[in-house]
Amino acid sequence: MQQRRLNEQRGFTLIEIMVVVVILGILAAIIVPRFLSRPDEAKVTKAKVDIKGLEETLGLFKLDNGFYPSTEQGLKALVDKPDKGRIPGKFPTGGYLKKVPADPWNNPYVYLSPGLHSQDFDLISYGADGQPGGEEFDADINSWQID
Repeated sequence: MQQRRLNEQRGFTLIEIMVVVVILGILAAIIVPRFLSRPDEAKVTKAKVDIKGLEETLGLFKLDNGFYPSTEQGLKALVDKPDKGRIPGKFPTGGYLKKVPADPWNNPYVYLSPGLHSQDFDLISYGADGQPGGEEFDADINSWQID
């Protein structure tokens, strides 16, 4: 009777363990790539949020001064009062930003004023590859295409 009980209480067989490992491997192959792509999606979202924030800050600059910084003055004009080109008359102490953010891939945002796609300005992140054009996460993120 005790021998029978011991036989019934044996653990999993090697085949049962192998089946579970194979099932876990298949699930990992399906699920892991989805989680790995999330950081790239988060970076694209952050770039869009940064561009929207920069647009708002540029709007404040224009509201105070009646014009946008020139391409030559760049986004640095939101941090330090420009000393070349058209000089803003109502530049706040401390500027509009503490520093110009880099895009999520640590590249500078491209600022053009007047813009090629907008009368006021264009803001661009060149995406993960840092080069114009591209597809998927290497694609440009443009201010005129963000809703």
